[in-house]
Amino acid sequence: MTESTASSTTGLPTTAQPAAARTGRLVGLDMARGLAVLGMFAAHTVPSGWLHTLVSGRSAALFAVLAGVSIALLSGGTEPHTGRRRSASAVRIAVRAVVLFVLGLALTSMQVPAMVILAFYGVLFLLAIPLLPLRATPLAVLAGALAVLAPLVSFLIRSRLAAPSVLGYAPDLADFTSLDGVAHAFRALVLTGAYPVLTWLPFLVAGMALGRLGLRGIRSRLVMIGAGLALLGYGVSWLAMNVLGGFERLVALYEGTIPPRALESLLASSLGTVPTKDPVYLLSAGAHSGTPFEIIGATGAALAVIGLCLLAERPHAVLFPLASVGALALTCYVGHLLVLRALGPETLARLMGEHPRTLWLVLVVGALLCSALWRRFLGRGPLEWALHHLAAAPTRALVRDERREANGAEKSTSE
Repeated sequence: MTESTASSTTGLPTTAQPAAARTGRLVGLDMARGLAVLGMFAAHTVPSGWLHTLVSGRSAALFAVLAGVSIALLSGGTEPHTGRRRSASAVRIAVRAVVLFVLGLALTSMQVPAMVILAFYGVLFLLAIPLLPLRATPLAVLAGALAVLAPLVSFLIRSRLAAPSVLGYAPDLADFTSLDGVAHAFRALVLTGAYPVLTWLPFLVAGMALGRLGLRGIRSRLVMIGAGLALLGYGVSWLAMNVLGGFERLVALYEGTIPPRALESLLASSLGTVPTKDPVYLLSAGAHSGTPFEIIGATGAALAVIGLCLLAERPHAVLFPLASVGALALTCYVGHLLVLRALGPETLARLMGEHPRTLWLVLVVGALLCSALWRRFLGRGPLEWALHHLAAAPTRALVRDERREANGAEKSTSE
């Protein structure tokens, strides 16, 4: 069984037989996805400190890279699908994109206390469809080019537009009740929102390039390459800002209006984009800044985590709960947002203020326990099950037609 079939299997086994041997599923990818989900829990519930700094921006980037890997595996893995099989893959991805987009709009409309990424993911999935024929090398080159050029294009376009009235914006259902709302949502999705697809597309394309490779054969190199990219992105940014005078230039630019400590906080964590007041902002690498250095550094961190998880996937019995969270990633992500919404802003603020890590720990333990039990006895998560069947239904006709044509050609050859 090839690695491309791993993403479409029903999941981890309920016997003692190793998961990878029985299904071909890349359990290491589930573990990495589980880490991304738990990291996003922390980003939404731990307001400050080393844990928030560690996961902010990087968990979402890891999730985006893994989404690209899943798209590549779904469309053939190391051997991209052709003909009707590629069409079937494209339809499945498009259906998933629409479902994620609508789900993201609905969650934002419910005013969950987080910047919901799902609507942006839906657009990214659609943009991935034209790239399905590409193999690893052109995808990797494209990801590298986008990592450098997309932030520059975004900066140039945004510098000619009025500053957005809301930072970190995610569109909701109300945006699609008027033409002005649709235009506002489009601008947020592409350029100015919490996860603008122009600067998040490199993560997805990098993941697609990764998914076109034999992952288990390169996992050690993946750790080294990822660490090197992370060092390049974050290290060069640090040098540019702290040694070569980038930060001093911004301090002088805002002298008398923004204190240096406040400016440090602004640079450490943005809300999807950097200001366009000075190009030196593009030298920063803060979370959610969408700069070349942040994209390179966060992509490197994601590759390193994926490589480490692939190396550690053999003791799956011990790490089964973490892998289960990754296998039920959509359910866990949506579930934790609904829990935060149910707590209400006052209770949530009190918990985050008085016990900054307690809520995160409760969410982590709950997700690990519930996901492991669900995975052990029921298989796919509820949202994963619904998404799978919604995406699979339109492709059955294409697959039947391909098999009918193949059988017809085989019959005519034999005659």
